Amino acid sequence: MVLYKLEDFDKDYQDAVGRDEIKGLDVYADKDDEKVGTVKNILVDEAGRFRYLVVDTGFWIFGKQVLLPVGRTRIFPNSERVYALGFTKEQAKNLPEFSDDLKVDYDYEERVRGVYRDRPVEASAPLEASAPLDAVTAYKTPTTAVTPVVATNVNNVNNVDYARDTYTYEQEPNLYEMNNQDQQTLKLYEERLVAAKHRRKAADVNIGKRVETETARVSVPVEKERVVIERVTPTDAGRPSPTKDAFCEGQVAHMQIYEETPDIRKETVVSEEVRIRKEVQQDTVEAQDTVRREKLDINTQNP
Repeated sequence: MVLYKLEDFDKDYQDAVGRDEIKGLDVYADKDDEKVGTVKNILVDEAGRFRYLVVDTGFWIFGKQVLLPVGRTRIFPNSERVYALGFTKEQAKNLPEFSDDLKVDYDYEERVRGVYRDRPVEASAPLEASAPLDAVTAYKTPTTAVTPVVATNVNNVNNVDYARDTYTYEQEPNLYEMNNQDQQTLKLYEERLVAAKHRRKAADVNIGKRVETETARVSVPVEKERVVIERVTPTDAGRPSPTKDAFCEGQVAHMQIYEETPDIRKETVVSEEVRIRKEVQQDTVEAQDTVRREKLDINTQNP
């Protein structure tokens, strides 16, 4: 039987396990609630089933790392705790030390199992009511339910023969199967409104030019010359006039007359400049809807 570290078996295991990560949780003894270490890693079999928690005992046993079978644990992700059932400092000292580069084979596992077989645990009440098991069951659970077997006779357990070629973890459910009766999951669901936005085209704005015609009026002052003929009595009226200027037929006075005429033409000039741009206007849209929420009803029935 080959065992793998969880991250070596599936590098994306965190996406499957989700928020109920077991690695890093503190481990406590179930008898006296004493902290005995921290979960450093998880060992799984070829099918991805949890088999051992790698527990770093820290200062409890001088930094020793040991294997804790999952059947001897109660895992409470919400409380960020793992309880080791019946685990004692004597067991920790007797367990073979585990290291990251150690190859776990049948002989090594037998040494580990021998320590726990010497001190079987009896069935006990749940350590925490309604404790979730999502962290264990969310990854890869056995396809068939196995009824936990509780060892009550030490001699009977020690007299069982385990063969290297035929041994399976199902032979010792008290070491490798979780006690589903003591730990059950009840999930409460609720609905919530999720606000999202999507961008859509609201309109097309076309901005162009068109030509309008109108009648424009302009006033231009003009000047015109005219001939004014005045008759006046000369100062020498009545005096004799030289005969040479008198009675000269064909004598003409010549004068040029000018006038101004309007010169109206059209010319094109820039009257206005139009700049076109877009601005973002923010607004708050409120929405409401009816949501549902599940609540826990606890009914206690006395026997």
